[in-house]
Amino acid sequence: MTAATSSTGPERRPMGVRQRWPHRDSALLWTFAVVVGVELVAVATDVPEVQWLAKPLLAPLLLAWLWRIRAADVPIAVGLALATAGDVALLVPSDVAFLVGMGCFLGTQLAFVSAFVPRRRPRPAAVTGYLALWAVANAVLWPRLGELRLPVLGYSLALCLMAATATALGRRVALGGGLFLVSDLLIGLGAAGTTVPGHGVLVMATYSAALFLISTGWAVVRHRPQ
Repeated sequence: MTAATSSTGPERRPMGVRQRWPHRDSALLWTFAVVVGVELVAVATDVPEVQWLAKPLLAPLLLAWLWRIRAADVPIAVGLALATAGDVALLVPSDVAFLVGMGCFLGTQLAFVSAFVPRRRPRPAAVTGYLALWAVANAVLWPRLGELRLPVLGYSLALCLMAATATALGRRVALGGGLFLVSDLLIGLGAAGTTVPGHGVLVMATYSAALFLISTGWAVVRHRPQ
């Protein structure tokens, strides 16, 4: 504790990594956790009606929490709003809806990048590593994606750039960016005809964790003294 902190009292201490959020604000995060649980059960048991109720609430709950603690900067708010639209689109079982959802999430990645980069530039090694991963993943999936090749190529580039820029904002945001990439890589594998046991649950678990880590990590960054 610095001399300035001890003289002014804890009530004027800047919000930092170790600070707990007020209970009234944390209620929204607990609600998010409950909705995630409901969504995962609905995916595991294949109940589309419940998925329609739960999945569209994920990003809005985090946006409401960010708004409540005054951390909902415009790019982050736009990114979460577009993620909501993408979630709804991906609930519709059609190729057109899939492309619409991909377009919405492309907007999410670009919005997040526009929020992250002005705060702190990522290290070249992080950008290089994620671009290498982008090239390898697309080379592997390219023969099996058919008409989705070019959309996936463009979207995955924006996704990798988001994950790379997230590395400059701390471990929480960096992990969120990485999990977002894992979730969408699983979706890409599914589009290419390859799935793993519990595929849908893994997609939603990693996606939900990514949104949570990016949002809560951003709140810490937003309130950290410059």
